[in-house]
Amino acid sequence: MAKISSGKIGIIGGSGVYDLDSVKLIKEHDISTPFGKPSDKIIEVEIEGASFFFLPRHGRKHSFLPSEVNYRANIFALKSLGVKYLISISAVGSLKEECPPGSFVLPDQFIDWTKGQRERSFFGNGIVGHVSVAAPIEKELQNVLHKCCLELKIPVKKDGSYICIEGPQFSSKAESNIYRSFGATVIGMTNVPESYLAKEAGMAYATIAMVTDYDCWKEVHCTLDEITKVMKSNNLMAQKLVKLVIPRLKKSPIEYNSENDIGVWTPLDSMNDAQKKMIHTLLN
Repeated sequence: MAKISSGKIGIIGGSGVYDLDSVKLIKEHDISTPFGKPSDKIIEVEIEGASFFFLPRHGRKHSFLPSEVNYRANIFALKSLGVKYLISISAVGSLKEECPPGSFVLPDQFIDWTKGQRERSFFGNGIVGHVSVAAPIEKELQNVLHKCCLELKIPVKKDGSYICIEGPQFSSKAESNIYRSFGATVIGMTNVPESYLAKEAGMAYATIAMVTDYDCWKEVHCTLDEITKVMKSNNLMAQKLVKLVIPRLKKSPIEYNSENDIGVWTPLDSMNDAQKKMIHTLLN
């Protein structure tokens, strides 16, 4: 395992980062990967002298369903730019009473309940690799997010499980109650395989899950207008969080162990040039 103590910062999320009032645009990166094109151009921006890369998960015009997102291209493109610390921002439904709409959850585990439509590994096609995702969230990065939430007085729960469903439909009430029986904390449609691919790429990954509603298990009528208001409020809190986290992480990078270098079983000398180049990007 390689000890990582520096690297660039990336954020995958919605379009709200474009509305940050103190962001300075540095450059747009139009990247191709061995796995195709990412969701959109990656923008390199700066906050208070600290730069980071931002990629809108669903595209700038929100044109990709969760199952249509090219997760491999997104993660690979960010890694090719030198991103080692990756923060995910996404909207979720709550499966627990203690995580109400308007609060944030920082999960430490994922449950994959997708239907097999998504490419979930960089390996295959002649390269065998097995990377542990027992701990998909980097705890030190999660700790930074948690401390910043507390400083900003954002209602937040640390730890818990994010169950990822295929979508694009939301759950039936029967399904929602099944997920609750699993002990899951929140439900979303995007963090798997994103989090697992980040692990394969040797990144420190952490999720900011912004609760918009109680899914459908709770007997609470929620209008679209009410959910939209919660989402706007959540986005404003997320912007404040990003403005605090990025300069802090840039000034004091966390250390973490990259576990992907011990996961590749196929010898380099049996790979072709394109495979070697791909593996070099993932492992460095």
